[in-house]
Amino acid sequence: MDNYKKQIIKLLERHEVLLSKPNVAKEKKYNGIYRRYENPILTAAHTPVFWRYDLDPETNPFLMERIGMNGAFNSGAIKWNGKYVLVVRVEGDDRKSFFAIAESPNGIDNFRFWDYPITLPDVKDPETNVYDMRLTAHEDGWIYGVFCAERKDPNAPAGDLSSATASAGIVRTKDLKNWERLPDLISKSQQRNVVLHPEFVNGKYALYTRPQDGFIDAGSGGGIGWALIDDMTKAVVKEEKIINFRKYHTIKEVKNGEGPHPIKTDKGWLHLAHGVRGCAAGLRYVLYLYMTDLEDPTKIIAEPAGHFMAPKGDERIGDVSNVLFSNGWIADEDGTVYIYYASSDTRMHVATSTIDQLVDYCFNTPADGFRSLTSVQAINKLVEKNLKMIK
Repeated sequence: MDNYKKQIIKLLERHEVLLSKPNVAKEKKYNGIYRRYENPILTAAHTPVFWRYDLDPETNPFLMERIGMNGAFNSGAIKWNGKYVLVVRVEGDDRKSFFAIAESPNGIDNFRFWDYPITLPDVKDPETNVYDMRLTAHEDGWIYGVFCAERKDPNAPAGDLSSATASAGIVRTKDLKNWERLPDLISKSQQRNVVLHPEFVNGKYALYTRPQDGFIDAGSGGGIGWALIDDMTKAVVKEEKIINFRKYHTIKEVKNGEGPHPIKTDKGWLHLAHGVRGCAAGLRYVLYLYMTDLEDPTKIIAEPAGHFMAPKGDERIGDVSNVLFSNGWIADEDGTVYIYYASSDTRMHVATSTIDQLVDYCFNTPADGFRSLTSVQAINKLVEKNLKMIK
């Protein structure tokens, strides 16, 4: 065997060690709500060797990495044919993101990418970048993917190569292999964070939206919106109302957005969302939960104060530091919930909980009183109760 083939074998063996590494829960840090796991489930290094290296000695005699991968994060999720499947946002060293599917037999480790990334059909107004797909298996029989389609702002001043516009791109599939591209969502505002509700509401498709005045800033956008759509093949937001508001001096004062589509429970729709606030280090992204009424998904019936999950330890470091983001979770038949979250726009993680725990957390954790005084009052109430229990 020549030296070149030996190098390839070593490269593939190292990659297999990474892919097959077992993942274990951080039991010492279990908080009664969810379990984080020791290892990221996907990173740039998990992408296939044959995506990154030209394995032909004639065209790559030094076995160089020809196409670099920068990150694997912000994944939509679905249970499909008994496998835990993620539609991953993979970002190359060229800063372009694309979608690729990775699957696991157990939801916590051994995630492996399919051989080819997803090739999205084009639209009349081609986007430059795509990312953050939410997957919804809708009751109409289709699996929809809604994602951000980013384009250069045509109204940017000369020389401004940073200004962009965002719209919600839409695709649908029945096998995760053949994707039909639908026209982008039409909306008066920019939309880069849109999620499809899994059921019809009043005979219409329902979207969780986030109206924004600009690509980055929410501006007059008040929070997580709600819109009913007549036809997903020609999706138009005609009316939109805010159902989960941004609030001053909270985890969601700058922005907030729906994560994956909500999970239906006996006590209501369980929602996972992200909240953004400003701090001395920049923007801080955390995750939070809330619940809405089964009959009226626009009516909030529970929302605990503060964050549900925030970046910790190594999660705080990456391309965009101090960020947790989730656009995918899976509720299993036994009630286990797999929460797939990304840290700092760099890598994917998993945490596990149960529907019962998350619903309990939502209904029995104090709501935000929006003042230091009310926070202390909530603590004092708990202290008074507990002191009676232990005396």
